[in-house]
Amino acid sequence: MRVKPGHRDEVVATLVDGADGLSAAGCDLYVVGTSDSDQDLIWVNEVWASKEAHAASLELPEVKAAIAATMPLLTGEFTGQELDIAGGLGVPA
Repeated sequence: MRVKPGHRDEVVATLVDGADGLSAAGCDLYVVGTSDSDQDLIWVNEVWASKEAHAASLELPEVKAAIAATMPLLTGEFTGQELDIAGGLGVPA
């Protein structure tokens, strides 16, 4: 996701602060990272137990609050991909 100039650290802090409740919601992996070459780019990688678990997480009050706080700081430029996990380190078997 792309943030408005100067807001990267604020958005990263909000995303990282909300990570604690995601495990109980069915999130197996949640990684927030930044680009070394682009100060306005944030990467979020998530692995969920199911699409339904992810959709349900978006209804949690703390997730809704984080989205509301973060959206004004974003440019609206997002990319995303969905994939089926075949295996690897740090993901459920």
